[in-house]
Amino acid sequence: MTGLHMETSGPDTGAPLVLLHGFGGDGSAWDAVKDLLPESLRVITVDLPGHGGSLDAEGRGGAGRMAKAILSGLDGAGVADFHLAGHSMGGAVAALIAMRAGARVKSLTLVAPGGMAPEINAGLLERYAKSATEAEIRACLTEMASPGFAVAQAVIDGFVAARARPGALVALDETYTAMFPDGPAKGQGVLPAEALQALAMPVAVIWGTEDAVLPCPKPPALPVSFAFSVLPGLGHMLPEEAPDAVARVLAQAVSIGA
Repeated sequence: MTGLHMETSGPDTGAPLVLLHGFGGDGSAWDAVKDLLPESLRVITVDLPGHGGSLDAEGRGGAGRMAKAILSGLDGAGVADFHLAGHSMGGAVAALIAMRAGARVKSLTLVAPGGMAPEINAGLLERYAKSATEAEIRACLTEMASPGFAVAQAVIDGFVAARARPGALVALDETYTAMFPDGPAKGQGVLPAEALQALAMPVAVIWGTEDAVLPCPKPPALPVSFAFSVLPGLGHMLPEEAPDAVARVLAQAVSIGA
C-alpha cells in the first residue's frame, strides 16, 4: 500500500483547511476554489483512498474506511486541529471525520454532501464509475453539472489519464458498491441524524438547486444548527461551477471557526 496523497499550500502556521473531493475525482477539483481563498490560509488537499495519487492507499472502499485513513494521514503529517470541507462523497467522509474527531475540527463545510438522505442518482454514478473514454466521461460530467456549463477539456483529459491507470476502474467499482450497503435500489447509506445534530463545531452546507446526483433538500432535512446556502440554477459540480461562491462560504467558515 502507498501512502495517502496530500498537497499543502499556503503558510506553515495556523490550523489548515483540509479539502476532500467527490467520488471519481481527485484533489484538482478544488483548484479554482483554492485560487480564491485567502493567501494567509494553509490548505491541504487530499486525494481520497482509491482516487488520484491515493489509488493504492489504505482505506479504499466506503466513506467510513476513508475517514479513518484520512485521520491517520493527518496524524502522520502532524496536523492537530483543522478546518474541514468535503464535496459529494467527500462531504460524507468529512462528516464522519467530524463525528469521530470533533474536538479537532474547528469548522465543517459540506458541499452537496453525500449521506444526508437515501435519494441519489445511482444509475448516473454507475455509468460514471465505468466511464473511461473522453466521450463517456464528458457525457457524465455534463449531466452532473448545471445546464450550459462547459467542462474544460483539460479536466476531461485528466479524467481519461487517471482512469487509464491500472486498477483505477476497479477501485471506483469498490467505492461505488460500498455506497449502497443494501443495493442501489435502496439508495445510498445515510449518516446518523443524531450524530449530525450533535456536532458542536460550526457547520455550513451549500447545495445547487439543479443537482442531478444528490437532490437539493428542503431545510427541515438538515439539523437547524447548520448554516444552509442554496445556489439557484447550479448543479452538482459546485467547486467547478461556482468556485467563487464555494470560496466565500469556506472563508466565512474558517473565520467563524477560528
